[in-house]
Amino acid sequence: MKPRKTQIMLPALAGLALLSGCGQNDETAPVSEAASIELPNGMTVKEQIEARQAQLKKIGKAFKTISDQLKAGTPDLAQIQAAAAVVPKETSDMADWFPEGTGPDSGVKTEALPIIWESKADFNDKVVALQDAAAKLETTAQGGDITEIASAFKTTGGTCKTCHDKYRLDD
Repeated sequence: MKPRKTQIMLPALAGLALLSGCGQNDETAPVSEAASIELPNGMTVKEQIEARQAQLKKIGKAFKTISDQLKAGTPDLAQIQAAAAVVPKETSDMADWFPEGTGPDSGVKTEALPIIWESKADFNDKVVALQDAAAKLETTAQGGDITEIASAFKTTGGTCKTCHDKYRLDD
Protein backbone atom coordinates (compact mmCIF):
# COMPACT_ATOMS: atom_id res chain seq x y z
CA MET A 1 0.00 0.00 0.00
CA LYS A 2 2.86 2.38 0.72
CA PRO A 3 4.22 2.38 -2.87
CA ARG A 4 0.76 3.36 -4.16
CA LYS A 5 0.63 6.41 -1.84
CA THR A 6 4.08 7.45 -3.03
CA GLN A 7 2.97 7.14 -6.66
CA ILE A 8 0.08 9.50 -5.95
CA MET A 9 1.85 11.88 -3.57
CA LEU A 10 4.99 12.57 -5.63
CA PRO A 11 3.15 13.85 -8.72
CA ALA A 12 0.78 15.82 -6.51
CA LEU A 13 3.67 17.47 -4.67
CA ALA A 14 5.47 18.19 -7.94
CA GLY A 15 2.30 19.76 -9.32
CA LEU A 16 1.93 21.94 -6.22
CA ALA A 17 5.54 23.04 -6.50
CA LEU A 18 5.00 24.07 -10.11
CA LEU A 19 1.75 25.87 -9.30
CA SER A 20 3.39 27.82 -6.50
CA GLY A 21 5.30 29.74 -9.15
CA CYS A 22 2.10 30.73 -10.94
CA GLY A 23 0.12 33.80 -10.09
CA GLN A 24 3.02 35.70 -8.64
CA ASN A 25 2.20 39.37 -8.34
CA ASP A 26 4.12 42.16 -10.03
CA GLU A 27 6.06 42.88 -6.84
CA THR A 28 8.18 39.81 -7.47
CA ALA A 29 8.68 40.62 -11.15
CA PRO A 30 12.08 42.03 -12.03
CA VAL A 31 12.18 45.80 -11.86
CA SER A 32 14.04 47.71 -14.54
CA GLU A 33 17.12 49.60 -13.49
CA ALA A 34 15.40 52.91 -14.32
CA ALA A 35 12.48 52.02 -12.02
CA SER A 36 14.90 51.77 -9.09
CA ILE A 37 16.37 55.25 -9.54
CA GLU A 38 15.73 57.48 -6.58
CA LEU A 39 14.01 60.77 -7.39
CA PRO A 40 14.74 64.07 -5.61
CA ASN A 41 11.62 63.50 -3.46
CA GLY A 42 13.20 60.32 -2.02
CA MET A 43 10.90 57.91 -3.84
CA THR A 44 12.03 55.51 -6.51
CA VAL A 45 10.56 55.90 -9.98
CA LYS A 46 8.43 52.80 -9.37
CA GLU A 47 7.17 54.11 -6.04
CA GLN A 48 6.33 57.50 -7.59
CA ILE A 49 4.34 55.92 -10.42
CA GLU A 50 2.50 53.63 -8.02
CA ALA A 51 1.70 56.57 -5.71
CA ARG A 52 0.45 58.60 -8.69
CA GLN A 53 -1.76 55.74 -9.82
CA ALA A 54 -3.16 55.32 -6.30
CA GLN A 55 -4.03 59.03 -6.13
CA LEU A 56 -5.72 58.90 -9.53
CA LYS A 57 -7.75 55.89 -8.39
CA LYS A 58 -8.94 57.84 -5.35
CA ILE A 59 -10.10 60.63 -7.63
CA GLY A 60 -11.78 58.13 -9.95
CA LYS A 61 -13.59 56.56 -6.99
CA ALA A 62 -14.84 59.99 -5.88
CA PHE A 63 -16.02 60.74 -9.44
CA LYS A 64 -17.84 57.41 -9.59
CA THR A 65 -19.61 58.12 -6.31
CA ILE A 66 -20.77 61.53 -7.54
CA SER A 67 -21.82 60.14 -10.91
CA ASP A 68 -23.75 57.27 -9.34
CA GLN A 69 -25.53 59.61 -6.94
CA LEU A 70 -26.44 62.10 -9.68
CA LYS A 71 -27.98 59.21 -11.64
CA ALA A 72 -29.94 57.95 -8.63
CA GLY A 73 -33.62 58.77 -8.30
CA THR A 74 -32.93 60.41 -4.96
CA PRO A 75 -29.27 61.43 -4.76
CA ASP A 76 -27.60 61.22 -1.36
CA LEU A 77 -26.27 64.74 -0.91
CA ALA A 78 -23.97 63.72 1.95
CA GLN A 79 -22.22 61.16 -0.28
CA ILE A 80 -21.87 63.72 -3.07
CA GLN A 81 -20.46 66.32 -0.69
CA ALA A 82 -17.97 63.88 0.83
CA ALA A 83 -16.80 62.70 -2.61
CA ALA A 84 -16.61 66.27 -3.95
CA ALA A 85 -14.36 67.19 -1.01
CA VAL A 86 -11.94 64.41 -1.98
CA VAL A 87 -11.19 65.78 -5.47
CA PRO A 88 -9.53 69.11 -4.58
CA LYS A 89 -7.70 67.48 -1.68
CA GLU A 90 -6.30 64.71 -3.84
CA THR A 91 -5.37 67.00 -6.75
CA SER A 92 -3.68 69.70 -4.66
CA ASP A 93 -0.14 68.55 -5.50
CA MET A 94 -0.95 66.79 -8.78
CA ALA A 95 1.73 68.60 -10.81
CA ASP A 96 4.33 66.99 -8.53
CA TRP A 97 3.10 63.48 -9.40
CA PHE A 98 4.85 63.58 -12.76
CA PRO A 99 8.55 64.24 -12.16
CA GLU A 100 11.03 63.71 -14.99
CA GLY A 101 11.80 60.02 -15.48
CA THR A 102 8.39 58.66 -14.45
CA GLY A 103 7.06 58.08 -17.94
CA PRO A 104 6.75 54.89 -19.96
CA ASP A 105 10.50 54.85 -20.68
CA SER A 106 11.06 54.02 -16.99
CA GLY A 107 10.01 50.42 -17.58
CA VAL A 108 7.16 50.70 -15.10
CA LYS A 109 3.66 50.24 -16.50
CA THR A 110 1.98 53.62 -16.82
CA GLU A 111 -0.65 55.17 -19.06
CA ALA A 112 1.10 58.55 -18.87
CA LEU A 113 2.33 59.49 -22.33
CA PRO A 114 5.79 60.99 -22.97
CA ILE A 115 4.15 64.20 -24.25
CA ILE A 116 3.53 65.15 -20.59
CA TRP A 117 7.23 65.89 -20.20
CA GLU A 118 7.58 67.32 -23.71
CA SER A 119 4.73 69.82 -23.10
CA LYS A 120 5.13 70.31 -19.37
CA ALA A 121 3.79 73.89 -19.31
CA ASP A 122 0.59 72.91 -21.12
CA PHE A 123 0.21 69.84 -18.91
CA ASN A 124 0.65 71.96 -15.78
CA ASP A 125 -1.97 74.42 -17.10
CA LYS A 126 -4.40 71.52 -17.44
CA VAL A 127 -3.62 70.41 -13.89
CA VAL A 128 -4.39 73.93 -12.63
CA ALA A 129 -7.67 73.91 -14.60
CA LEU A 130 -8.62 70.63 -12.91
CA GLN A 131 -7.71 72.00 -9.49
CA ASP A 132 -9.83 75.11 -10.09
CA ALA A 133 -12.78 73.05 -11.34
CA ALA A 134 -12.43 70.64 -8.40
CA ALA A 135 -12.52 73.52 -5.92
CA LYS A 136 -15.67 74.90 -7.59
CA LEU A 137 -17.23 71.42 -7.54
CA GLU A 138 -16.63 71.13 -3.80
CA THR A 139 -18.04 74.59 -3.13
CA THR A 140 -21.08 73.88 -5.31
CA ALA A 141 -21.64 70.51 -3.64
CA GLN A 142 -21.62 72.15 -0.22
CA GLY A 143 -24.38 74.48 -1.50
CA GLY A 144 -26.63 71.46 -1.99
CA ASP A 145 -28.32 72.29 -5.32
CA ILE A 146 -28.27 69.05 -7.33
CA THR A 147 -28.69 70.83 -10.67
CA GLU A 148 -25.72 73.10 -9.96
CA ILE A 149 -23.69 70.16 -8.68
CA ALA A 150 -24.39 68.24 -11.89
CA SER A 151 -23.19 71.23 -13.93
CA ALA A 152 -20.02 71.65 -11.85
CA PHE A 153 -19.40 67.91 -12.06
CA LYS A 154 -19.71 67.99 -15.84
CA THR A 155 -17.22 70.89 -16.00
CA THR A 156 -14.77 69.09 -13.72
CA GLY A 157 -15.08 65.89 -15.73
CA GLY A 158 -14.44 67.92 -18.88
CA THR A 159 -11.11 69.13 -17.49
CA CYS A 160 -10.14 65.52 -16.83
CA LYS A 161 -11.13 64.49 -20.34
CA THR A 162 -9.16 67.33 -21.94
CA CYS A 163 -6.02 66.13 -20.21
CA HIS A 164 -6.69 62.44 -20.77
CA ASP A 165 -7.30 62.97 -24.48
CA LYS A 166 -3.81 64.34 -24.94
CA TYR A 167 -1.69 62.92 -22.14
CA ARG A 168 -3.05 59.48 -21.31
CA LEU A 169 -2.82 56.16 -23.15
CA ASP A 170 -5.97 54.18 -23.95
CA ASP A 171 -8.56 56.60 -22.72
